[in-house]
Amino acid sequence: MRIHRLDLEAFGPFAAKQHIDFDQLGAQGLFLLNGATGAGKTSVLDAICFALYGSVPGARQEGKRLRSDHAAPGVEPHVVCEFSARGRRFEVTRSPAWDRPSARGRKGFTTQQAKTLLRERVAGSWIEKSSRNDEVGAELSDVLGMDRDQFTRVVMLPQGDFAAFLRSKAGDRLDLLQKLFGTQRFEAVEKQVALQAAEAARAVEENARHLDNLLDRAAGERDHLGLPASGEAGGSAVELDQAARATEPEAWLEALEAEIAAETERRQGHATLAEARARQREEQLQHDVQKAQRHARLAAGMQRRVLLELAAPPALEKKDKLARHRRAAVLSGHLEALETAVGIFHAARDRKDHAVERLEAAALDVSDPKAVLETTKTTLAVLDARLPDEQRLEQITSKLASRRDELERLGATAGEAAAALEELTAEQTAVAAGIELLEPVAARLAEAQRQAEAAEHHVDLVIRHAASLQELNVLTERHAQARTESQDLRQAWLDVREARLANAAGELAAALIPGQPCAVCGSHDHPVPAAAAQSALSIAQDEQEAERAFQASEQVLGQIAADLSAATERVAGLAAQGGSDELDEAERRLASSKAAVVEAREASQALEKLRAEHELLTGRIVLVKEQLTETRQASLQASSAAAMLQEQLVALEATLTTLRQDFPSLWERSEALSAQRMLLQTAVDAVAEFDHAEKARSEAAAALDKALPGAGFASAGDARRELLSASDVVALETDLAEFDAEAARIEELFASEDLSLASKEVGIGDLPLPAAELDAARAAAAVAGEEAREVALAAGLAEKAAKSVSRIRAEYVEAAQSGKEPRQRAGMLSGLAETVRGAGENSYRMSLNSYVLAARLEQVAVAASERLVAMSDGRYTLQHTDARAARNQKSGLGLEVVDEWTGQQRDTATLSGGESFMASLALALGLADVVQQEAGGVDIETLFVDEGFGSLDEQALEQVMDALEGLRDGGRVVGLVSHVAEMKQRIQTQLQVVKGRHGSSVHIAGAGPS
Repeated sequence: MRIHRLDLEAFGPFAAKQHIDFDQLGAQGLFLLNGATGAGKTSVLDAICFALYGSVPGARQEGKRLRSDHAAPGVEPHVVCEFSARGRRFEVTRSPAWDRPSARGRKGFTTQQAKTLLRERVAGSWIEKSSRNDEVGAELSDVLGMDRDQFTRVVMLPQGDFAAFLRSKAGDRLDLLQKLFGTQRFEAVEKQVALQAAEAARAVEENARHLDNLLDRAAGERDHLGLPASGEAGGSAVELDQAARATEPEAWLEALEAEIAAETERRQGHATLAEARARQREEQLQHDVQKAQRHARLAAGMQRRVLLELAAPPALEKKDKLARHRRAAVLSGHLEALETAVGIFHAARDRKDHAVERLEAAALDVSDPKAVLETTKTTLAVLDARLPDEQRLEQITSKLASRRDELERLGATAGEAAAALEELTAEQTAVAAGIELLEPVAARLAEAQRQAEAAEHHVDLVIRHAASLQELNVLTERHAQARTESQDLRQAWLDVREARLANAAGELAAALIPGQPCAVCGSHDHPVPAAAAQSALSIAQDEQEAERAFQASEQVLGQIAADLSAATERVAGLAAQGGSDELDEAERRLASSKAAVVEAREASQALEKLRAEHELLTGRIVLVKEQLTETRQASLQASSAAAMLQEQLVALEATLTTLRQDFPSLWERSEALSAQRMLLQTAVDAVAEFDHAEKARSEAAAALDKALPGAGFASAGDARRELLSASDVVALETDLAEFDAEAARIEELFASEDLSLASKEVGIGDLPLPAAELDAARAAAAVAGEEAREVALAAGLAEKAAKSVSRIRAEYVEAAQSGKEPRQRAGMLSGLAETVRGAGENSYRMSLNSYVLAARLEQVAVAASERLVAMSDGRYTLQHTDARAARNQKSGLGLEVVDEWTGQQRDTATLSGGESFMASLALALGLADVVQQEAGGVDIETLFVDEGFGSLDEQALEQVMDALEGLRDGGRVVGLVSHVAEMKQRIQTQLQVVKGRHGSSVHIAGAGPS
């Protein structure tokens, strides 16, 4: 990168326009930048840095302070820098933000935003590249190959900084080297390895907890069975059991499984014996109970037979009474209908009166309850619609409390951010998998479209082939007809010609003269002359007309034959292209192709969405990583949200207060109106019911009067006296049915096998057990059954425990086996994390980042030594050392000076002032070379070296100047910033900065024309 020109105005101490021609200054390869203290030497370098990067190093970073205080109020500050890099020539113009005078602005000024313009010289003309700050910054960063920090330490060598760097500790050197070489990625590797080691350790801990849990579950199964810790009780047995579990858990599980299996087998044997005893007692009990039940039923049957004989006369009387009721029951429907209608009428009238009284008691309008009901419903609808607002009020209150709680929860954001990052990473992986699945489908879009176009063309071919085939059939039919017509016309022509020839004999016979010879045969006799049918002229005309008709038909036939041949060729051509295929199949292929196009297009669209989602997830991951630094902003946002919720709460509360009126809540007012609506609805329904009941009563009375004579009753009273109530009828029918059923049951009962057997047993004296003995047998059977169930339950618990322990043992073996690899991986990652962190077996206590920077520092020391040897007359070289620092401080970034005269290594702090200057200058130049190489081999053709030459003696200055002279090799331009008088005498080409009361100015001295 070579600087050609610098123009600046109203920038720093320079009020007026200043022009610096660096091509003129660099004609000799070396120039001096000098001036009084405070004149603005550093501002010239700041202007270059500002033009290229939009900012300056150091305390003058704030853009508003870049404008010159000496400039007129309306003059815009700007810097123009023309330079060439990578074989291209650019001009960049920048103006910092500044306060421009304005009548409308606040306090008479308005802020003018920063402006940038980048142009490139192409084919002798300047072409504008961009005027956007971000685009210009990106373009220049790509062209220059360095960021601002690298530029200010590679192109503008600040000696004070490198003198401090020379004497600083390893930790202080780390910051500068890391900023220059951008090794933050190695720190990220350190953190990532540490995270992986922590995750692996957590996996091992989880596996260990899982194994302990399995052992606890197995021991719990044994405890549930009440088994001791070992074969015998006692504290020593428990201790031995715990020791076996801790040292050989798998063997302990195997022994426990065998112990519980043996216990299960023992309990199952006891359960079998107990079940057999219980079954035997139960069978004997059933036999005794059944025998007692038979004899009890026999005694009850005898008693029921006696009672049935006593109930026979009353049953006959009930049957007669029921018959009279049934004769009168024909009118029961009309009677009941009338009674029901009257009852309903009175009840409806009572309800109506009661409803009106309730309305009056509630102070509601009773003149038109229906209208009041509609009004109440409307009000209720409005209230019901606003009921969610009360819920929203509660939600806002809850959200407000949540927001306030959120301010307290922000301290836990770091852990949550880590979890969110893991989830987003997994989601990004899933989206990437989806993209991988969709990409092959989306890639088939072009091929699917091509196949769809081919299928559409194929359908067109099939349709055209069908049409051509139809046309061919029509032409074939027309050709056959035309050929038939042509043949008929030809035959007609031939017939006419034949007739003409036949008529020729008659014409010759007409010309014969008796005695004269015949013109045909020469005979003088003409025995039978032929008769002529018509004149020769007429028949000749007929022949010509028939011939013309035939010739015309031949032309038509030829044209049709040509059309038929062309149609045949078209059909054959279309068939050769696939037109003879079935139309349905072609359309099916077309539909399938279009479906494939739709599928591919949808996949393409989905792919675009997934890619956008993947990009979004990538951005979100970056945002989550930055979340820890945004906690304070999140707190401010939470406070703002709480304030907004408070405002919503106040506004909503005011609205709901108006709707509530005198009620505590909308719900309570709605409940009150609902009660009024129920009263009004009851009143409206009661009035309607009353009208309907009055009409029904009149209709029921008329129907009864009409039905009485037909039923044989003079009045309704006679019929009512014969009628029985439903309960009486049911009672009579039930009594008669029970009498008949009882008779049948008794007959069936005494015919049953049980009573027959009981009668025989009574006859032979085989009586059942007494009640006391039967109860004793029942109690003994119950005790035996309970014992069997308890023993079976114990056996079932033991069997369940055995299966559970077997499963636990298998799971333990599997978990222990699967945990071996995580344990090995955790050990490996832990050691690696300790090593890259500079701990553990890392004897040099160097982190990975320090190790990389140590390699860079070693390169810098080699490059610096090449120049320091020349400056120190071959005495000193710089050497990187990775010796371990004392008191566990960071190692690997040490520097020491090698005195070639004595062969000893010295600390850099032992150098004198002049030696320190030479060493720091050599270090700066060496660092510039290495950074230049790291930046992709960017060619630095313009270089500035800052103050520090005053500490050198005459010989050292001569040697340093020789080294600086060497920097000019290859066309490099070197600018030296110095106050030293001897430097002014040695370097004739100078850029002088002169300060004055109205601002500084620059001019070039001692340089030839550019």
